Amino acid sequence: MSDATHERPLEEGIERDFSRQMSYGDYLRLDTLLSAQRPLSDPPQHDELLFIIQHQTTELWLKLLVHELRSARLLLTTDDLAPALKRLARVKHVQHTITDQWSVLATLTPSEYAQIRPFLATSSGFQSAQYREVEFLLGNKSAEMVKVFAHDPVAQGELTTLLHEPSLYDEFLRYLGRQGYAVPAASLDRDWSQPYRSNPELVQMFAGVYATPEQHWGVYETCEELVDVEDNFQQWRFRHLQVVQRTIGHKTGTGGSSGVDFLRRALDLTFFPELYEVRTLIGE
Repeated sequence: MSDATHERPLEEGIERDFSRQMSYGDYLRLDTLLSAQRPLSDPPQHDELLFIIQHQTTELWLKLLVHELRSARLLLTTDDLAPALKRLARVKHVQHTITDQWSVLATLTPSEYAQIRPFLATSSGFQSAQYREVEFLLGNKSAEMVKVFAHDPVAQGELTTLLHEPSLYDEFLRYLGRQGYAVPAASLDRDWSQPYRSNPELVQMFAGVYATPEQHWGVYETCEELVDVEDNFQQWRFRHLQVVQRTIGHKTGTGGSSGVDFLRRALDLTFFPELYEVRTLIGE
């Protein structure tokens, strides 16, 4: 017989009294965080908690994405490329996490979701202000989208500001211009509120980077990091599309969109077009 007690006694130095000290729950404000899940279904539906937590945790990760992307953009304005790349590395890990989360929501069957859907009313992930902040920071600008947030002046103000500011990619191009790369003037000073349009001159400039990456390593690495970010974003979009299709088929979305068809059109959007177009020229 083993003498093991299968018990781990608390060490003497471990804090036990938090009546006057900050605890783990205090620091994270868990009383607020864990009371934010308030299902509305009547009679109560078991699966509504899953639906709420899925979207609340995604919003938390989106908050971190906005934080990191804003920082990376700012670092590029001061030519601090290395720490900007560190920010993008973290962005990619967060993207993997929120994409993987779709597999949890995918356990919700159409029949189960049908019991919850009436209580969502007109609310929809389409109305996520933080998701739109991420899109704006990456360059997918839309003045029409800003109008959706008229009910939330704070969110609308943040999006309006981002609409008229350079995106992360715009700041990368301006960084390249300061480093002596042949970035066309139209890419250095334009109406930042307009959706980005590909420039053939930039494709040729990037072709030179990819032709001799060892001579342009920092820029080359940044290009590939940005492609990773876009690739991850597209995987998130596609996974979202798949989960919606398996859950509601081709029903209209709760927010009034066409649902699956609307989501599918997003797959045609690109943030960094030249970084994909240049691949056709590599090796020619």
